Amino acid sequence: MPTVSPLQHNTFAIDSDNESTKSQLNNLKKKISSSKESERFKSQLNESSPAGRRNSSSSESIDTDIITLSRFIIENQRNFQNAKGNLTLLLNALQFAFKFISQTIRKAELVNLINVQNHSISINSTGDVQKKLDILSDEIFLNAMKSCGVVKILVSEEQEDLIIFNTVEGEDETSYAVCCDPIDGSSNLDAGVAVGTIVSIFKILPETKAKYADPNELTKNVLRTGHDMVAACYAMYGASTHLFITFGDGVDGFTLDNNLGEFILTQPNLKIPEQRSIYSINEGNGYNWDESILEFLKFLKDPKSEMNKSTKSPYTARYIGSMVADVHRTFLYGGIFSYPCDKKNPNGKLRLLYEAFPMAFLMEQAGGKAVNDFGERILDLKPTHIHDKSSIWLGSTDDIDKYLKFIHDK
Repeated sequence: MPTVSPLQHNTFAIDSDNESTKSQLNNLKKKISSSKESERFKSQLNESSPAGRRNSSSSESIDTDIITLSRFIIENQRNFQNAKGNLTLLLNALQFAFKFISQTIRKAELVNLINVQNHSISINSTGDVQKKLDILSDEIFLNAMKSCGVVKILVSEEQEDLIIFNTVEGEDETSYAVCCDPIDGSSNLDAGVAVGTIVSIFKILPETKAKYADPNELTKNVLRTGHDMVAACYAMYGASTHLFITFGDGVDGFTLDNNLGEFILTQPNLKIPEQRSIYSINEGNGYNWDESILEFLKFLKDPKSEMNKSTKSPYTARYIGSMVADVHRTFLYGGIFSYPCDKKNPNGKLRLLYEAFPMAFLMEQAGGKAVNDFGERILDLKPTHIHDKSSIWLGSTDDIDKYLKFIHDK
């Protein structure tokens, strides 16, 4: 006797009741069949759509042809026939330093590397409060630059004098000078605010390549205008670690994938918006500003002023207090970032070599502008000391042009 399933058994039971029930069952079977065909059709339609194809299997939803920073550097090196790979070595050392610092920051509070209620702090060469993490990050950067073998000079915010690395006898003399702020905005670390590393790179001048050149002569390699930079970048350590870099042919943005341990290209050929009604400035310093700065900001905040004629709305304030974070937002959203001179800092607050220069270079390559309080282009300036300072106004072209017009009309 054949085996009868429970479903079949129930069906037989229903069939044996009466003809009416049998008719109801047949109608139910038709509905079920129709429903299955509908679901099958919907499934086929879904799979044929782009979204369906992405979701049809986990392997198809993952882009495996990603551009890492290492790949990006190597592919760009191929565009230069005479390239010897030294800049590639330097950039690989830089990305290692960025990853190391990023991970160190993430666990800083757990291992007592920040200074909440800690009074054992010192002052660095530029007069800023120096924290444990500043010192550790400086050591990370110093060792990374020294070990790559192609950096002859390092200028750091944390060091009073430039650091000279002796080259190996007979090695290729295509070497570089690197200027950096290992952790910009470190005073915000206690509050968990995004901070960053800023870097500018110069090529060593031919006349100063001698192994034991006079240190005063070597200083000439960095006391140059911003136009002499061969590359500039910054890494921002926040919810994610971002890296924006330029070689003088545009700006490319990378994001650190912590699982892969690689910087992934996420914002190729980045361009800043031409205009955005946002200003970023520490208005708490207003008492010490020149009256013209206060007047300019007053116009920005007045919806009826001539400056806001096209938008008919006032500028809004967005200020984090960490230069890298404020400038990063400005790159993405547009507007103005400024740190003007004041009575306490008559020459400005930002160091030219490792703050103003690299940020101005990046900003111009992204389609923006960067000038000082007097309207002089930042990249035209030439420092006389490795820690020279400057005021700065940088951001969207239309917004900086408003400032330039304002000071010109004054």
